[in-house]
Amino acid sequence: MKLFNTMTRQKEEFVPLTPGEVKMYCCGPTVYNYIHVGNARPMILFDVLRRYLEYRGNKVTFVQNFTDVDDKIIKRANEEGTTSQAISEKYIDEYFKDAHGLGVRDATIHPKATENIQQIIDLVQTLIDKGYAYAVNGDVYYRTKKFADYGKLSHQPIEELQAGARIDVNDVKEDPLDFALWKAAKPGEPYWDSPWGQGRPGWHIECSAMSNRYLGKTIDIHCGGEDLQFPHHENEIAQSEAANGCKFVNYWLHNGFLNIDNQKMSKSLGNFFTVREAAEAYGYEAVRFFMLSAQYRSPLNYSRDSLIMAQNSLDRLYTAESNLEFLVKNGADGEMTPQERAFTETFDSYRQKFDDAMDDDLNTADAVSVIFELVRAINIAVEKTPTKALAQACLEMLHEFTQVLGLLYQKKEGEENLDAKVEAMIQARQAARKEKNFAEADRIRDELKAMGITLMDTPQGVKWSKA
Repeated sequence: MKLFNTMTRQKEEFVPLTPGEVKMYCCGPTVYNYIHVGNARPMILFDVLRRYLEYRGNKVTFVQNFTDVDDKIIKRANEEGTTSQAISEKYIDEYFKDAHGLGVRDATIHPKATENIQQIIDLVQTLIDKGYAYAVNGDVYYRTKKFADYGKLSHQPIEELQAGARIDVNDVKEDPLDFALWKAAKPGEPYWDSPWGQGRPGWHIECSAMSNRYLGKTIDIHCGGEDLQFPHHENEIAQSEAANGCKFVNYWLHNGFLNIDNQKMSKSLGNFFTVREAAEAYGYEAVRFFMLSAQYRSPLNYSRDSLIMAQNSLDRLYTAESNLEFLVKNGADGEMTPQERAFTETFDSYRQKFDDAMDDDLNTADAVSVIFELVRAINIAVEKTPTKALAQACLEMLHEFTQVLGLLYQKKEGEENLDAKVEAMIQARQAARKEKNFAEADRIRDELKAMGITLMDTPQGVKWSKA
C-alpha cells in the first residue's frame, strides 16, 4: 500500500513500525458547536483508512482527541451563561450522534484535553528543561527558532514564516514566531494549577501530549484536514521531537478542502452547513457516499446535485442488496451450477481491482467504481433462476467491499417490523388468490400500495420494495 506523505510530498510504501500493528492519530474537533460538513470529510475518510488497514489484517490503535478547553468554548459558555464543561460535554454527545449517523466507528481511544492536564504540564516542563520553552508572566512559550527543522512539514523556510508573523506592542514573547504552550488564567476562565501559576494548555501541546501518552513517542500515521498542516501539525512536530529526541510521525496524511457550490464555506457567505442539516436534507449515508466519491487529497465540491447523485447511487446499492437477500430466501436449493461456480471464481479479480485502488493512496473513488462493476456483473448472473448458494456468495462479496467503505449500514427505524408485516400481508394475499378470494387479494394489494409498497412477480415468488 502506498500513501502520500505530506512530509516528503510523494507516495511512499506504507510500512508500519511493528508488522501487523498500526498506531494512528487523527485530530478531532473543538467541541463548542455542531460539526460542519467540512469536519465530516476527515472523519469519514480516515475511518475508511482504518477499516482498510484492518481489512488487510492489521491491528489498528486509533486515537482521536477532543479539544474541550478553548477560547471558543469559553466564549460559548459565557454567551449561554453556563460552564465550559457543560458546553464541551453537550457537543461531544452531539458529535457522537453525527459520527454514528455517518457510519464513523468510535476511535480506540477518545481522549480529552482536560483529562490529560498532568501529561501536558509534564511535557511543557520537559521543553523548558531542554531550553525549548520559557515562562513569562504565567504563560509558557515555545522557542520556535531553536528547533532547526521548523517548517519542514509545511515546506516553508523559517525566514518566510518570520516575515509573515506579527507581534503586538505589549507582547512578551521573545520572538513573533514563538507560540503558547500554556496560558495564564484570565478572570472567569477554567484553570488548572501548574508550576507557572493557574492556567490552561495551548491548543498545539494537547495533541503532542495525548499522542505520546496513548501511542508512544513515534507513531505510524498522523492525519487531519489540509488546514491543520500549519501551524498546528508543524507545532506538534516541534514540540514532540524536541521533547522526545526522536521522529514523531512516519506518515502525515491530509485531506483536501471541501467547497460549497464552488466557494469556500464561510458563515459570512451564508453557505455554512452542519452535518446535522445535511443529514436532514439528504441522509447521513448520502453524505458519507459523497465524501468517498473523490480521492481524499483532491478538493471536493459540495452541492445539492452532488448529494442527490449520492442518494441515487446508494439506492442502486441497496436495491442490489435487497435483490440478493430475497434470492437467498427464495432461490433454488442445492449446490451451485458449474456456470455459477465459474462466476464466483471471478470474485478474485474484483477483489484485486478493489485492493489496487485502495492501495493507491486510498483511492476510494476507484474503489466505488469497482463495487458498481461488481453489481452489474451480479445482476446479470442472478437474472434467471439462481441458487440460494450463488445469491449468498454474491451478497457476501458485495458486503466485503461495502464494509470496508462503511456503506450499506443505514437501517431505517422500524424496518425489521415493517419487513415482517409486509411479508405476512403478501402471504395472506397469496392465500386469498389461491382460494379465488380476489376481493380480499385486491384489498390487501391496495393496502400495500397505500403503504408505498410495490409488488413484483419473479420466478422465485413475489418480491416487494418500498418507494
